[in-house]
Amino acid sequence: MLEKFFKLKENGTKLSTEIVAGLTTFFAMSYIIIVNPAILSESGMEWGAVFLATIIASIIGTLVMGLVANVPYAQAPGMGLNAFFVYTVCFGLGFTWQQALSMVFICGVLNIIITVTKVRKYIIKAIPESLQNAIGGGIGIFIAYIGLLNVGIINFGGGVPALSTLDQPSFWVFLIGLALIIVLLVLKVKGAVLIAIIATTIIGIPFGVTTMQESVSFSEACAALPTTFLAIFKEGGISSLFSDAAKIPLVLITIFSFSLSDTFDTIGTFIGTGRRSGIFSAEDEKAMESGSGFKSKMDKALFADATATSIGALIGTSNTTTYVESAAGIGAGGRTGLTSVVVAICFAISAFLATFVSAVPYAATAPALVAVGVMMMSAFKEIEWTDLDEAIPAFFAGVFMALCYSISYGIAAGFIFYCIVKICKKQAKGIHPILWVSTILFILNFVLLALI
Repeated sequence: MLEKFFKLKENGTKLSTEIVAGLTTFFAMSYIIIVNPAILSESGMEWGAVFLATIIASIIGTLVMGLVANVPYAQAPGMGLNAFFVYTVCFGLGFTWQQALSMVFICGVLNIIITVTKVRKYIIKAIPESLQNAIGGGIGIFIAYIGLLNVGIINFGGGVPALSTLDQPSFWVFLIGLALIIVLLVLKVKGAVLIAIIATTIIGIPFGVTTMQESVSFSEACAALPTTFLAIFKEGGISSLFSDAAKIPLVLITIFSFSLSDTFDTIGTFIGTGRRSGIFSAEDEKAMESGSGFKSKMDKALFADATATSIGALIGTSNTTTYVESAAGIGAGGRTGLTSVVVAICFAISAFLATFVSAVPYAATAPALVAVGVMMMSAFKEIEWTDLDEAIPAFFAGVFMALCYSISYGIAAGFIFYCIVKICKKQAKGIHPILWVSTILFILNFVLLALI
């Protein structure tokens, strides 16, 4: 039954591989279960409510991705977007968390509209092949960088990035885990990434790195959930967003910023991982170009991602998006939606075992992200680096993802410099209209963010 539904053989995979891939993705992104409530609770939301909302939104979004689109991507509230929610929208602009959730909901509705009308799909088709490869390689740098920052082995204490002094147990556990995963990958051991995560977690126990963290109980979280569930339709929610005419431009700008980042984060993840692994095949590309409705995996995957944001806002969390850590599971061989279903099941179990899931330390997941980043950087080899016309946009698209800690900003830099190069070469007519519009929107977004 599983073989028929998920088309395992057709996609060159098997049940055991998909299960291992799902577990690998889950452990690589499980930190969000603890981190998201920690961040959003600063805005006044109840920790237990956000904890449960994070899990529910992740389960629903990931299941839709797996069962409808049949692709191995997991969804959860996005890092960066949750920080924007709290520190910019609530603290900086003075909106309440109910109003911020309302803007996230509207952002999700907008994303659904531009997905149904295939605008997001056309954006992907408009991106030149060299930039698509740059995005893939750039995501490799980005997720490796996430791993290094998560464990703290790279620090900015002196104002510039530097290697931390190796005087902390977590650093030693990380280095042991990194060496282990490299050895397993080089020896082509099946399930190398997951084995390394589990082994490193165990190794971290005597070092004091792997510990049980305090958390609210499941029953306490359930009791708190009504405070955020459908809060956008209660007093102080959507209705209050547009009650002050003077604030409406600011509300629209904020929604626009949410939508732009969410859209291009997802596009970057799909291009970067799908192109290298063949998840979005040539046949899928042909189906995407013909007819109406949702005939391709890409169409369905984009729709699944778009709906997840609004669903998450209804439950009580910031933008739910496709996780770049899905690359860890894809690197472990995940090729179908069965990988996503496994991730969703793990999220469901984690609601009852939060203390155990959170016990997996950054020192254990960081080596996995670094290793997968190395594998993804192979996309750079497809770029003609001796041709500056191609190399300049590719460089900024790839490197800025890590430097700006944002997939969408990396894409923005690539688009902007691609247009600059084409204009200088008097080839502006060769720039796709969608690329023009996207670039102008990015520039407008940067200007507006500077003004507010």
